[in-house]
Order: sequence, then C-alpha cells, then structure tokens
Amino acid sequence: MAVTLADVGWSDWRSIARTWGTTAAEREQPLPCDRWLDHPDEALFRAVDVEAPAPVLFRWLCQLRLAPYSYDWLDNFGRRSPRRLTPGLDALAVGQRVMTMLTLVDFERDRHLTALTRSPIFGTIAGTYAIIPVDAQRSRLVVKLLIQYPRTPIVALLQRALLPAGDLFMMRKQLLTLKELAERDAALHLGSPASSV
Repeated sequence: MAVTLADVGWSDWRSIARTWGTTAAEREQPLPCDRWLDHPDEALFRAVDVEAPAPVLFRWLCQLRLAPYSYDWLDNFGRRSPRRLTPGLDALAVGQRVMTMLTLVDFERDRHLTALTRSPIFGTIAGTYAIIPVDAQRSRLVVKLLIQYPRTPIVALLQRALLPAGDLFMMRKQLLTLKELAERDAALHLGSPASSV
C-alpha cells in the first residue's frame, strides 16, 4: 500500500519525504539507476498512478529534455513548461541533457529514462523514471533517486536535512503535471502520442 500523509501522520514527515506515493514492493524493485551509483547515501522514491498507456506517458517523459514541468516560476526562469508535445524530443540518445542539470545515461522506450548528475552543490544523483504498465490504458510512474552527498561536511549535513523534503516539493508537482498532461492526451483518444503535437 502506498504511503501518504493520512497513513502515517505529520510526525513522520521524513518517511513521506523519502517514499511519497510508493509501495514497499516498488522500493525493493531494482531499477537502472542502481547501476550508476554503487554506494548511495540516500534513496528517494516517488510514484503516481496515471490513467494513460505507457507510450503516451513515455512521450511526456521525453519532454523533460526541454523543461522541468514543476514550479516554472522557481526552476524554469518563469517560462511555462510546454503543454503540447514538442516534435523530435522522443529521439533519445545517451548524453542528451535532461532538465538542464542531468545527463541521459540510459533509456528504454515506453519503459524508463535514467539520468545522472555530478555537482559540488548536490553531490552525485542517479535517477530513473520508470513506467510500470497496469493494463493497456493505465500505468504507474515510479521514480527512484540515488544520492551521494558532497564530501564537504557542512554541505552534506545541509543536503541531508533539506534535500528529501525540497525534492519532494518539486517532484510532486512535476509528476502530477506529467500525469495530468498524459491523461489529457489519453482521454482525447489520440491515435499516437505524436499526434498531439
């Protein structure tokens, strides 16, 4: 059963910040990001149900090459993340930039995007956006982030204290936005994801 605030209450916000929306089984499932960071200091998990087929949802994940789809006023210089699919963004290749600060390191069409970043501020982060089909019309979007904090003690301490909740604040908005857009396109009975361009 997925963990929510109603389930655990406000006193366990740290658990929510690390596992929002996910089940225990999803948190135990190996994902491609595991191959990119052997000894993480932290693992964060997020998930949402999406009333859209895997190909439609995957096509919206490809849009992360262009924009973050979170709070645009905060992480996209005030520019609105596009609400229509951008031609060509599904032509993926290892080495492409994702959300500006990440590099695409692995992908499988209609299954996952995996990206990596190394930063003196955030440390090393490897993340997978995995699509788990429920049936022909529904999917689960499960995200796993592995984090190796910076080795500077004060920076690492601040990151440990702030990153899980800060990331949840941003990623919850991102996943709900992608969910909304994928469900909109699926509800329009589009023949293929590309036809919504």
